Formats: sequence, C-alpha cells, structure tokens
Amino acid sequence: MNFLLIIGGLILLILGGNWLLKSAVALSLKLNISKVVIGMTVVSFATSAPELIVSINAALNGSSDLALGNVIGSNIANLGLVLGITLLLGSMTVQKGFFRTDWPVMMIASGLLFFFLANNNVIELYEGIFLFAFLIIFLIYLLRTQKNIDVDEILEEEILLPNYKTVFYLIIGGIGLYGGSELLIKGATSLALEFGVTERVIGVTVVSIGTSVPELAASIIAIIKKEKAISLGNLIGSNIFNILAVIGITSIITPISLSDERLLTSDIYWMLGISFILLPMVFIPKRFNLNWKHGIILLIGYGFFIYKTL
Repeated sequence: MNFLLIIGGLILLILGGNWLLKSAVALSLKLNISKVVIGMTVVSFATSAPELIVSINAALNGSSDLALGNVIGSNIANLGLVLGITLLLGSMTVQKGFFRTDWPVMMIASGLLFFFLANNNVIELYEGIFLFAFLIIFLIYLLRTQKNIDVDEILEEEILLPNYKTVFYLIIGGIGLYGGSELLIKGATSLALEFGVTERVIGVTVVSIGTSVPELAASIIAIIKKEKAISLGNLIGSNIFNILAVIGITSIITPISLSDERLLTSDIYWMLGISFILLPMVFIPKRFNLNWKHGIILLIGYGFFIYKTL
C-alpha cells in the first residue's frame, strides 16, 4: 500500500509539474515576457516545483529529514543518475558558462548549505532569506549577461493557449502537486517505519529519484529527438534552484531542523564530491567534452552511494 502511495504521488507530481509548466509558459507568452526570462525563471521554478512542494509539506509535517534528504539526494541523482544515463546515450559539449557561472555558483550554494547546517543543525529564517536573495542576484546576473541564450528547446509548447485552458492547467497543476506531495510523504514516512529505516534514507533514495524523473525523462527524449533539450547547464541549474529556491523558500516558511546526522556527515559530502568532480571531468581526456566513459564513472559512483545509504 505504501509503495502504491509513493508511485501515485510521484505520478501526480510529474503530471502536476508538467501542467503547471504549460500554464506558466502560456501565461508568460501572453504577457510578452521574453523567452530568455521564461527559460531562466518560469521554467526553472516550474521544474523545481515537485521538490519545492514535497520539501515544504515534509517540513510542515515535522519531517525535516525528508525535506533535506529530498534536496540533497535529488542533487546527487541529477548528476550521478540523470547525467550518467544521458552521457551513455550520447556525448555532451560543455559550454563556457559552466566555468564562468554555473559550476562556481553550484559549489557556493552547496557550500552555504553545508555551512548553515554545520553551524547548528538548523536552516533558520534569516539563512533561508540569504539563500533566496542569492538566487535572485544570480538570476539578475544571468538575465543581464546571457542575452543570447537559446531556450527554444526548453519551450516545446509555444502555442498561445486560450485563457480558460491556461487557468485550467494552472489549477490542476497546483492540485496535482499538492495531492502528489501528500501521497508521497505519507507513503514515504510509513515505508520508513515499516522497514525500520529513517526518513533520511527514504528521502535521499526513493523520493529524490522520483523528483528527478522529469529531468531524466527530458534527457532521454532529448537524445531520441537529437536535440539539446537538456545540457550540463540545465542540470546544474536544477541543483542551484534545489538549494537556493527549495531550501530557501522552505526555511522561510518554517525552520528546517536536522535530525539524522548522516545527512551532514555523509550525504552532503557525496553531494559536494559529485559536484566537484565535474570540473576535472570536463578537461580529461578531452577538453570541453563529456562522453560515455564519464557516464559510467558517474553511474558507478551513484550506485555506490545508494549501496552505502541502504
């Protein structure tokens, strides 16, 4: 029954996120907002909506380890699982933005999360405000410096929907996300109790993989269509949003307390490690290129992380 709740919750989260994205893009186009702004703000927030809703709901229900585990595990899954599988299906050219902004900001955000947690095992209100303010500054910088970025591939649905459809997708998207998060958290916490494992274990494995499914699906579809619909920059951007937006907004609503020390003594080091290793990877053996060999390394690393966690 708990597995059914988790699966049902994940399905609703994925559908809800897609519906919300469709509505948000249509609304942005109606308001004549540029595709650059849509791609960097609306799309990024919409694709991070499952993590955001799950983390807020979990924290409000007293399951802070699930909220933290979801974000930390999702960041590990984005690079270890999603990027690993994507590279097995095709090589990837690394853009210069990786060195200038994407990777440094991801490492700074990850470092801030580690510092705030190590300080007193709690992400307080003012720390959440700091994280979210950092995100706003980062977005403003991106919008001013990357005017020519091509986000057409992100916006597959550029059709102006009728007003009633835009509102309809917005409403059912919100309902889907809320209902999905309720089912997922109920199933995950019950499963943890049933198998005698902590919420942290469920958060960094089952829940985090589930909320990374949209990125994985987009990667596979992109490879099949031979499009660059997902890139290293998109995945790193997702990780940045997970920390600065999801943790930031959640901790502004309610403080996130750490209960299971292994999130701080093990999981977050995995997140920092797999984030850092990308830098030497883009230089060895061929500069500015990632291939199937890198994919195997990432997948082996992710598999070992899951093995150690379970």
